[in-house]
Amino acid sequence: MHRINCMPEKTINILAIESSCDETSAAVICNGKVLSNVIATQKVHERFGGVVPELASRAHMQHIVPAVDAAIMDAGINKRDITAVAFTQSPGLIGSLLVGACFAKAFAQALSLPLIAVHHMQAHVLAHFIESQPEFPFLCLTVSGGHTQIVLCRDYLDMEVLGETIDDAAGEAFDKVAKMLGLPYPGGPLIDKFASEGDPHRFKFPVSEMKDYAFSFSGIKTSVLYFLQAQKKIDPDFAEKNIKDICASVQYTIIKMLMTKLEKASKQLNIKQVGIAGGVSANSGLRNAVKEAGEKYGWQVYIPRFEYCTDNAAMIGITGYYKFLQGSFADMTVSPSARATWQ
Repeated sequence: MHRINCMPEKTINILAIESSCDETSAAVICNGKVLSNVIATQKVHERFGGVVPELASRAHMQHIVPAVDAAIMDAGINKRDITAVAFTQSPGLIGSLLVGACFAKAFAQALSLPLIAVHHMQAHVLAHFIESQPEFPFLCLTVSGGHTQIVLCRDYLDMEVLGETIDDAAGEAFDKVAKMLGLPYPGGPLIDKFASEGDPHRFKFPVSEMKDYAFSFSGIKTSVLYFLQAQKKIDPDFAEKNIKDICASVQYTIIKMLMTKLEKASKQLNIKQVGIAGGVSANSGLRNAVKEAGEKYGWQVYIPRFEYCTDNAAMIGITGYYKFLQGSFADMTVSPSARATWQ
């Protein structure tokens, strides 16, 4: 198999831009090393209990120039030192993607720089290579608010999605359950916090049984909804009184579904290099479950730092770096896509 030369003779500075949802991020990657990683979080969505696409687009327009400027300054370089511009091309909110894509195109064209289009989920996987070097083949469970996948990585840019959710993502399930419990957005981290103090076996919720490596999380959302409706008829304050045990039980069930598929893939493919990525990989319950499975099955476990788990431009930059080494560039006709498949 052709391998990418990871020891370039010249300095390669990648300016990376991430704008797929509600985080405006810019980073500079030098020869695979992160020099800066600036993230501007949008607080405007909290009052609405979820991301409002139009407001997200407007916030990106406000944040992108300051974020890029800060990333270049923090990296200690000049814009003339930049070798190429990488940006999130797909998937995501189309309005948000357009802001990042248009800025990246304009910046690249103004300085006559090559342009690199990056798939957001591929970047989540390659976030592992920012600070470590997993051996290939490598299994990655990518879990976020919009996606849940098991990915087989044969090389930096040679990946195959073995299975994914057929409906809702695990992160969405966490957030929707949190909303049912009256928790503010984003609710996933709050479920994790309460779960750490609750009994995960007190309440039983169904585990979906899907073929091969597919996932489904719509069932647990419905189950929790009906459960809470029934209990509140008996005691209107049921959720508030039992929130720790409810959160622990829900988190236990979702993690069980994730780990069952990951363990199955590792066993069937005989791969012991295993990692998790995406926003939900910041969940302490999932991180502990993967570490425990690693000890049980002899896995070499890789988990990125928190700042590289959530949406960030550093992961776009590291992907852009490997694509640069392979000569995989985009022209100015490239367009963002809300649901594009992996190239």
